[in-house]
Amino acid sequence: MINIFAATLLELHTSWAWIMIVGNGLAGIWALVAHKNISLRSRALWWFTGLVQFTVFVQVAIGVAVVNRNKIEYPAFHAFYGFVAIIAIAIIYSYRAQLKSRVYLLYGFGGLFIMGLGIRAVLVGQAG
Repeated sequence: MINIFAATLLELHTSWAWIMIVGNGLAGIWALVAHKNISLRSRALWWFTGLVQFTVFVQVAIGVAVVNRNKIEYPAFHAFYGFVAIIAIAIIYSYRAQLKSRVYLLYGFGGLFIMGLGIRAVLVGQAG
């Protein structure tokens, strides 16, 4: 029973990674296009951005649970990219007031950066 749960948790971590990556990429692209196209600036953009940024925290929590449950050693830098993504979200959020006139650029490039960190974590995870 415990091994089934551990395998399922690992599968969830692997699958959830793509939800996080694609979601943050889409949010980033949406924000970048909204910078030029005012009609795309909506409350839905901010709800979607918040939701996909929350998926990063879920992904890291699932990863920590996988490591603790399976007592495995993760590949070098795999966890690093997850925690850097959390720090990036905090930095993006902290600069939103200072970059009010360019907030769509901030969240656009920030979303793409978070997506890139996710892709990098997947690649490092597969190599290890």
